[in-house]
Amino acid sequence: MATKSSAEIVRDGLWTNNPALVQVLGLCPLLAVTSTVVNAIGLGLATLMVLMGSNLAVSLIRNFVSESVRLPAFVMIIASFVTCAELLMQAYTYELYQILGIFIPLIVTNCAILGRADAFASKNPPLPALLDGVMMGIGFLIVLIALGAMRELVGQGTLFTDMDLLLGPMAADWGIRPLEQYPDVLFMVLPPGAFVGLGLLIALKNGIDNHLKAHRKAVEPIVAGSKRVRVTGHVS
Repeated sequence: MATKSSAEIVRDGLWTNNPALVQVLGLCPLLAVTSTVVNAIGLGLATLMVLMGSNLAVSLIRNFVSESVRLPAFVMIIASFVTCAELLMQAYTYELYQILGIFIPLIVTNCAILGRADAFASKNPPLPALLDGVMMGIGFLIVLIALGAMRELVGQGTLFTDMDLLLGPMAADWGIRPLEQYPDVLFMVLPPGAFVGLGLLIALKNGIDNHLKAHRKAVEPIVAGSKRVRVTGHVS
């Protein structure tokens, strides 16, 4: 299998093959805990850490693990990094850890992480595998933050509240309330609102992709024509 270039790995993780918007993986935590930005960032950073560590570890052992125990070995590696992330959150962001609850241990079952370990890390050298983990994790984190911001703003009329749970006292005043008398929209706070929000984000990405595709189709004849003109002029 030919190793992808760094640019292709970055583009895949952030846009072309984004785990949340394209692969549509890891929906359980994505929809359950993104009611606020701080929850989304906390879960996203934990997922990013696990993706980086598991991809690197799987790539390092890829030539020493037989097919019969490949998937169990991957799950054990992922579980080890999830345990590390869980202990770090207990030590430094305990209140946020309590809010996220069972969804931190459930990162072990996140299909996006096991999928990258099996589809990419187990077939590529360590550095590309690590870069893939970083980009896929950042792509997942961006979608979490966007969905969390949408749900918090529309559902509660606030933004960046309780950031001190993650960043400490310095972030206690980061909360924004654009409208003082904002009626809470309970639908967006609940999981059904997360489905609607994710659907809007997927539709936005597809719309951008379609616009770029149409633009490329419109430009290709012009570019091809200019090339023919240059070649004809050069020959004459």
